[in-house]
Parts: sequence; C-alpha cells; structure tokens
Amino acid sequence: GRCLDVCGARFERGGESPLRLLLPPWQSVTHSRGRHSLFSATVTSTPWPFTLAHGTTTLAFTFQGGVIAAADTRASCAGLVAYCVLWERVLAREIRLYQLRHGRRLSVSGAGKLLALMLHPFKGTEVCVAATLCGWDEGDEPGPRVCYVCSDGLRLNGELISVGSGSPYAYSVLDAGWRWSMTVNEAVALAREAVYRATHRDAYSGNNVDLFHITARGWKCRRREDLKEEYYKENRRGKEMM
Repeated sequence: GRCLDVCGARFERGGESPLRLLLPPWQSVTHSRGRHSLFSATVTSTPWPFTLAHGTTTLAFTFQGGVIAAADTRASCAGLVAYCVLWERVLAREIRLYQLRHGRRLSVSGAGKLLALMLHPFKGTEVCVAATLCGWDEGDEPGPRVCYVCSDGLRLNGELISVGSGSPYAYSVLDAGWRWSMTVNEAVALAREAVYRATHRDAYSGNNVDLFHITARGWKCRRREDLKEEYYKENRRGKEMM
C-alpha cells in the first residue's frame, strides 16, 4: 500500500518514486588531494515533503475512512531522528525494489516485517529506531493498516497504536472514543483530543500537534496546530460553567 511514517519520511505519493529521498544532501563536493572532501563541500539540505513529525506522544489508528496519525512536537533526540531518517530511506529503497521485482506494492505489515528483519542484527547496539508505519493496503484484503516497529525486536499490528511517554494518557482517550464507524471529522477530533490530553499531563509532550490522514488515494497533512490555545479555551469554558 501507500506507506507513510509519522517520523517524517514518505514512501510513495501520487506515483512519485521514494528513491528521491536517497539523493545526497550536498550539491557540490570539492576535491582535496585526489579525494572527496565532504567537510569543504557546499552543503544544501534536500527539502522534505513536509515538516518532520516527531514527539513524545505519537499515535495512529484505523477507521472506515482510512488512517489518522498524530504527534506532538515538544521533544526529540537528534540522534534518534537521524536513525529514523536513515532507516526510512533504506526501507523506502527496499519497498521500491520489491515493487519493481514483483509488480505489486508491499503491504504495510510486510513493510513492518522487512524493517524488523533489517534492524534485527543491530539489537543490543546503540542503534535505536521506533517507527509507526501507516498506509492503505491493496490486493485481496484492501483497507487501512497500522504497524509499529522498534529496533529492540518489537513489531505490532493493530487498529490503534500509541507510543511515547504521553501514550498512557493518549490511550485513555482513544480507548474510550475510538470506533470503526467514525467520520473523518470525528477521527480528527479524537486524535487532537488524545494528543492534547497527553500534552496536558506529560511534561515531555506539548507545543504543537501534527496530524495526517491516509486514504486509498494518498495522504494529507493538516495545518499544524498550537495546543496551548486549546488549553486556554478549556480554561475559559470551565470558568463559564462555574
């Protein structure tokens, strides 16, 4: 299916090749004593398709209208983000090679299993990758799918997944409000509420919320929202009710 990771790298959208992500981040490299000198290169970052979504509260769930994925933006570790970006590019390459060899797209669950197998040799090392893969599978059993993979060997397939320090608070909202028959607006509201409650209770979560909607036709990124405005609105509602 069309796969998208909450960490930020896209695999496919509208037929564009994911191999574009494998382009080097520099445009020109000078030579020093016959060898490439990367330190003296003119560095120009390759632009991302959208702002990287990373945070300490990350969630994704399926419903009849596709997949909703959301994350807050307060905290991240630069090293861990670098690992995620690297392995996302490796996985994007392998997904594209699979499609070329077999003439069909790899399923979301298959992509998760492939990533877990590639990460297995690094178990117990400093490599730390945690990725939530979301997409819409085609074939005999089409539909939205969510898969979570961690470099410690964990791989989960389910209808609802949340990870990070704020995930217990997010689960309390998701477990109470999730249902398969939700409309898109209801699903978006549920994801916003789950992230907001997590940021309110978890000191390491907060700031903004990035939210994505994945369907059979591709994915859309909603406008980034500032969660502190929701906090002020709730305070005003509470005072008005007193």
